[in-house]
Amino acid sequence: MVVLGIDPGASGGFAWAYYKTVEPRKRIKKIYSIKIPQSDSEIIDQLNYLSDLSFPDTPVCCLEKVSGFIGKPQPGSAMFKFGRNFGFLLGVLMVLKFEIHLVSPQKWQKGLSLGKKGERSQTEWKRFLKDEAQRLFPDQRVTLATSDALLILRFQLDKN
Repeated sequence: MVVLGIDPGASGGFAWAYYKTVEPRKRIKKIYSIKIPQSDSEIIDQLNYLSDLSFPDTPVCCLEKVSGFIGKPQPGSAMFKFGRNFGFLLGVLMVLKFEIHLVSPQKWQKGLSLGKKGERSQTEWKRFLKDEAQRLFPDQRVTLATSDALLILRFQLDKN
């Protein structure tokens, strides 16, 4: 079975847990994370691989829900690309029959008791999230690209 967390931003990532039954009621769990693939075909290939890996179980995906505002003013072209990436991911996940859970950044951050950005700069906040992901996944090489995806994955794993 595969549980996947996705940060859909252009500099986001995929993180997934793979469970394999060894004996009844015993499972091996491996965690993986990668920077989000750069092309549509690479995204499709990666999600198709994860869907196949989960067979015969239904793969689960926790996808960060995006809005039209990302914390600071952006050109319309940037927001269009951001929304397009989210919609593309959502469509591919639907076609591959993932069980999809949409979660806002506020919800997964609150669910992991991470607090709020507050007076921190964007850079300081992102470093804080990266440090928290590294604390939760000490065996992973956490990067800024994969940290949010790992935290989204942790949020979903805690719900399962």
